[in-house]
Amino acid sequence: MNDSAREELARRIAGEITLSDDPGATLRKWRTDFDVSQTELAEQLGVSSSVVSDYESGRRESPGIGVVQRTVAALLDIDEARGGDRLRQYARVLSAGFESDIVHDLREYPTPVSLEEFYDAMDATEIHRGDRDRIYGHTVINSIQAITRLSSEEFYRLYGQSTNRALVFTDVTRGESPLVALRVVTPTPNAVVLHGIEEEDLWDHAAELARVDGFSLATSTRDINGCLDTLRDL
Repeated sequence: MNDSAREELARRIAGEITLSDDPGATLRKWRTDFDVSQTELAEQLGVSSSVVSDYESGRRESPGIGVVQRTVAALLDIDEARGGDRLRQYARVLSAGFESDIVHDLREYPTPVSLEEFYDAMDATEIHRGDRDRIYGHTVINSIQAITRLSSEEFYRLYGQSTNRALVFTDVTRGESPLVALRVVTPTPNAVVLHGIEEEDLWDHAAELARVDGFSLATSTRDINGCLDTLRDL
């Protein structure tokens, strides 16, 4: 990850923490998102783990901008020391022009991946098998944020470098909105996974829409962070 991308990500994280109504909770969100324990973060900062705990719980006065900036830098340093997976993930999202609360991950694969491999990573249940059985990347999207905030042109950019990919929509209740939204985007993805619902909760017309548009459709209720961790290994 280049310095400018790291600086942009650090600025965004620090700004979100500083402007939050609950800075401690927002700090905890980013720490857990980077899969860093309180102990690891405390060691990187040179403080006791109780200090980190106190900030996150609100027992200690909200951290000032200096503390926030040092904490964000520590999270990024830890990730870089591990190989920089989280940094690269956010860099891809930022370079595509999206906020991280809209797009959780945007990734291209070095070689094609079968739908079976992808479904295994998502612990997904297939509802309909489409015309294509391989994908070349994935995009994991917050369905509510994408539908309410993205234009049709921005929606198309979710495809990244290849339209032959899987789109995963999180925070789904029935699946109607994302599937209808896809109808205005051409071409369609190879596969769509609706995350957060069981098969029996799916919109009645979902499978038929997938059949008409030719993409595979599946559902998944696996923990989204676990999904993202497994997808990074594809």
